Amino acid sequence: MKPTIAIEYCPKCNWMLRAAYMAQEVLTTFTNELHGVLLIPSEIAGRYNISINERVIFDRKEQGRFPEIKELKQLVRDAVAPGKSLGHSDGH
Repeated sequence: MKPTIAIEYCPKCNWMLRAAYMAQEVLTTFTNELHGVLLIPSEIAGRYNISINERVIFDRKEQGRFPEIKELKQLVRDAVAPGKSLGHSDGH
């Protein structure tokens, strides 16, 4: 089965639109590689975690920031489609 990405965000911080934007970007880039993206309103204030099949790939509190879209796409690609080219989003 294809992996599912979960974006857990703090609704009290008004981060739903950010989560939805990131979900859209990931789904657009990985249409054939993903089962879907799940948006989860967190009960923990300030939380913004992104995971693939329950394995956290980005934690806002650990990093002290939000991921850049380019960075997020690279993290997802490395986990679900290592051979996929991201074009201009590929870091060298």
